[in-house]
Formats: sequence, structure tokens, C-alpha cells
Amino acid sequence: MSGLNPDGAAAQSHTPPTTHPTPPSPPFVHVAGADNFRDAGGYALDGQPGKAIRRGVVFRSAHLTDLEDDGVATLQRLGVTHVFDLRSFPEIDKEGRSRAWEGATSQLLPVFLGKDYRPEALAVRFRHYSDGPEGFVKAYSGILSTAAEPDHPYAPYHKILEHLASPTNPPTPLLVHCSAGKDRTGVIIALILSLCGLSDDAVAAEYSLTDRGLARRKEAIVQRLIGEDAPLCGQRARAEMMVGAAKENMLGTLALIRQQYGSVESYVVDHLGVSQAKVDQLRRNLVVDLAEGEEALDWRRHAGSKEEPRL
Repeated sequence: MSGLNPDGAAAQSHTPPTTHPTPPSPPFVHVAGADNFRDAGGYALDGQPGKAIRRGVVFRSAHLTDLEDDGVATLQRLGVTHVFDLRSFPEIDKEGRSRAWEGATSQLLPVFLGKDYRPEALAVRFRHYSDGPEGFVKAYSGILSTAAEPDHPYAPYHKILEHLASPTNPPTPLLVHCSAGKDRTGVIIALILSLCGLSDDAVAAEYSLTDRGLARRKEAIVQRLIGEDAPLCGQRARAEMMVGAAKENMLGTLALIRQQYGSVESYVVDHLGVSQAKVDQLRRNLVVDLAEGEEALDWRRHAGSKEEPRL
């Protein structure tokens, strides 16, 4: 239900859901105090029989401000050595610094230096963001252009890709996150997976898993958006759209990259400044043979979709 009555007015009451679907594991990993945590690897590559994205190297999540001791132990067990925080400084001031732990280096790599990019702030600054896929593509276009600014003091996406292009194969495991682990994180993960040859449909399905990863937090965020004097006061349908991660958001963004930059690889090489040699090394690091008896992740089942990939 959209939260609107038959006349289109905001519904006067809403009963929050009391249960949430359990995220599939893999790719989700329970990390106490970290929402939306999952491995971006394990997906088979179309047209490359027996090949898949390496597991256990690229992890993604929401912020780690509330990370618990048990969560730290899980991250240490996973071998995470580098944490890349894409949040802006205003977001860090409001949410707090992500928790650090022995054995890992945490690096601030803000995409937007002084812009609050949490859902509440976006609802004020980017009204089109709650308009569905078209609005998301506009917002993600801004992420892509900002991350590629030649004078960006942090070069966030460049540094993440450089880590994954390490001559050490495989590179040490990394975790990338922003506030919710959906938008800025979703864009860089899509770039990584696309560079490795994952199909657009699979990339978009992986992105859409954030709907499950944030299920526990979704209603609280929606309520902050639609409450009295809130940015989307009474507009539940728009708020839910804004918090969601529909696969069409990412499909549209990948199409925009090709239209505006030529290809994902061209964007990475010509605009992020990652050399072709580094891109080739990244692929060697992350594209692996499936072991005998190993099964790739079924992205259609995980995304709740039975559709066939588009040709």
C-alpha cells in the first residue's frame, strides 16, 4: 500500500511492519551493529563459463557508527583491512565517526565534502530524488560527476579502484560504506562489478538487495521524512520510493554512463584517471574460476525475480 487514500490524500495512520524478510546469506553477512552488510562477490559472468566475481574481497554496508564488539570480531574474521567511508563531513558530524578496530585502516573519502546526503537532507535539496527511477538517475549522475572532478581532494572512487587493482592478488578485503550503503556505495559497487563483466541485470539486482538490507531501518527513515514539518510531510509513497533501491534506478544509471561517457571503462579510465593497466589488473584480481562443485550466487532468486536476463 502507498499510504494514500483513494482521493490521493495522505493516510492518517499507519501500522509499521513488525517483521522483515530475512536477507539471503550469502551474500548478506550478519555484522552486529552494521546494517546492509554483504559481499559483492560470487556472481557468475554471462558469456564466461565457469567465471565469477571473487568472494570475500569487496564488502559493502551502511555506516559503522553503531558497530558492536561482536561485529568487530566478524569483520576481523572476514579479514577486512581497509574501510572507505564515503560520507560527507556534515553527515559524520551528525552520525558520528565509524568505529575503528585493530588490524584495519579507516579512510574518509567523502564524495560530497560539505553536502549532507542522508535521505532527510536529500528530500529537501533534491526533490526529484523521490520521483522514482528518473530522479535516482539524476542524483546518481551528480555522484558520478562529482567523484570524477579533476580537482577532487579525495578522489574517492579512484582510490577504491586503485586498492582493488593492487599487484597483490587477491587484494586485501575492503569495506565501502556511506550513510545507508545505498547510493554512493551503490554506484561504486556497480562500477566495480561492471568492469569485471557482470551483466547490467545482475548489477541492478545486486543493488536492489539494499531493500532487504535496510528493511529494519526503513520505517524509521520513512517516518522522519513524512512527519509534521518533515521534507515529505504526509507523502508516504514518495518517501518509500526515496528509501528504496529499485533495480530500475541502477539500470537507468548504467545506461546514462554509456550515453554520457561511452562505457563504464571509459568513465573509469578517462574521467576517474585509473590507468588501463590498473583496470586490467583489477579484472585479474576479481574475476576467478569457480572451484569444482562451487555454485555462483543466483541473483534472480536473491532479488525475488524470475525474469531472464535481457539480451
